[in-house]
Amino acid sequence: MANVMKTSLIRLALAAIAGICTGTASALFLTSLEWATKASITHAWLLWLLPFGGALVSWMYMRYGKDAAKGNNLLLDRIYGSDAAVPLRMAPLVLFGTIITHLFSGSAGREGTAVQMGGSLAEHLSLRFKLSGAERKILLLCGISSGFGSVFGTPAAGAIFALEIAALGAVSLESILPVFLASYVGHYTTLAWGVHHLHYSMGSVPPPSGMLLLKIAGAALLFGLAALLFVTLTHRLKIWFTRLLPNPMVKSFVGGLIIIALVYIAGSRDYLGLGLPLLQHSFSEAVSPLAFLWKTIFTSFTLGTGFQGGEVTPLFVIGSTLGSALAQLLAVSVPLFAGIGLISIFSGATNTPVASFILGMELFGLHGYAWLYMLIGCSIAYLCSGASGIYSAQRSRRYFKELWD
Repeated sequence: MANVMKTSLIRLALAAIAGICTGTASALFLTSLEWATKASITHAWLLWLLPFGGALVSWMYMRYGKDAAKGNNLLLDRIYGSDAAVPLRMAPLVLFGTIITHLFSGSAGREGTAVQMGGSLAEHLSLRFKLSGAERKILLLCGISSGFGSVFGTPAAGAIFALEIAALGAVSLESILPVFLASYVGHYTTLAWGVHHLHYSMGSVPPPSGMLLLKIAGAALLFGLAALLFVTLTHRLKIWFTRLLPNPMVKSFVGGLIIIALVYIAGSRDYLGLGLPLLQHSFSEAVSPLAFLWKTIFTSFTLGTGFQGGEVTPLFVIGSTLGSALAQLLAVSVPLFAGIGLISIFSGATNTPVASFILGMELFGLHGYAWLYMLIGCSIAYLCSGASGIYSAQRSRRYFKELWD
């Protein structure tokens, strides 16, 4: 009994340390990202350096990255039992690469960066303390949860996200408490550094009716299909560009040129960067029906040609803009459908409906029947988005299918 208590206390202490390290890294990242975003807006000419920035980052990954280039998929492979270690160099490389992407106006997110930093820092801790394979897996989950929770200010969703993407067979009961602890410690560490997060409101939430529920279900189906479009386009562009341009530096350089061309084709810079102004706009009034499609194209080409950054924030923008446009078409509340779209497309693209639902509650709170509408949106979008997600190494649906078979 004494040994069990000692092991549990050590596990929790390491989870807290991982949370502090990751929360600090996220604070540095978010502060740097804010600077890069402001610089890219203030100095519009920086967009013309995007091809060179992409080539530079690709060269650094070729020269120093090794397995770090696999990104989130390397973390998942490690969780599923791969012997490949998560290198500490992943943290500075993905931090620098993402800042370069946003400084020069690439269309990408931030979740992947925070998760990879958390994972690499947690792996380094496990090596320093010479942990066993099972304990290393738990600490890696702690790094993922604290990275996600601290970068979005949603610690409960961060913990569920880490557990949910790990899939069946990779989660032990012993991991649940440390994962939650690490996520909350990471979140409050980021806040302690003076970093704050944006939150949004669904406005007045109407009571349920047959027609409203039908409209939400129909919109959720479209959110799932939009998630499928994003995942399919991004994966295929990665494959296609890698075959056509096997040199990563050339691939990213060409990708930068394509993004510049897309700006002139679309006639707008709204789809560059994180897209937070467009996200905020989608909650205040209906946006163009094509906004979600443009953001999908911009982000898929950015990530598909080797630029660093996450997928989640662009997915938030895609979902909220599609929801906003559908709200006008269906004559319902714009902020309500923008909020449902934001979490639903995340659910479909990441195969994490539970984490998406918790994310919605943390972002929007519980107002009336909002929980019901968010649950419907996340569930249907998940079911309609196909088996593949943005993380190609993820195994969740494959495991579910094997269980039923």
